[in-house]
Amino acid sequence: MINLEHMNEDLFKAIAETAAEAARVAALVPQDALGGPTPCTEFDLRTLVNHWILWGSHALEHRALRQELPEALTEVDFTATPSWRADFAAALDRAVAAWSRPEVWEGDITSGAGATPAPQIAALLFADLALHTWDVARSVGADLDLSDPAAALLHTGVAEVAEMYRQYDGFAAQVPLPETASPLHKALAASGRDPGWTA
Repeated sequence: MINLEHMNEDLFKAIAETAAEAARVAALVPQDALGGPTPCTEFDLRTLVNHWILWGSHALEHRALRQELPEALTEVDFTATPSWRADFAAALDRAVAAWSRPEVWEGDITSGAGATPAPQIAALLFADLALHTWDVARSVGADLDLSDPAAALLHTGVAEVAEMYRQYDGFAAQVPLPETASPLHKALAASGRDPGWTA
């Protein structure tokens, strides 16, 4: 039998670890680099960072609290505020705190797509945060540093949804990699990202 409590504990640890990495990476982003390219070819770095902040911290917190993401937040240019890096770090802390309560992992979370089990929502938001943290890191010549357990969870989660996401152009075609590739590189490749991408 699957130990859901153990899985939730592992996933929470991965979320907390990735949130800390996101705050670290955000601090590396120069303001004058925001017009630059990213691995997300349809986004420049400013657009990517705004998406990252919105879904990686605000949506992560609001889903845990069973609250709808305010429409006004989707229109905000977070990078226009000089303190955006510190504000993002604080929002990430709030999101991690929201998921730290055991009862948050119980039952379903309702959104526009219907009711979905809370652990499944957490896994999807974790993947979004981790992948976009890598995108931003690579855009400024840095790397995403994830532990092997967190990277393995990311790979499992991405592989489970990759084909569905490709149907809606959420992911590009899988990038071929050798079997010896790391779990992080496998997760990136499954999402259509080239682990060797540089700006």
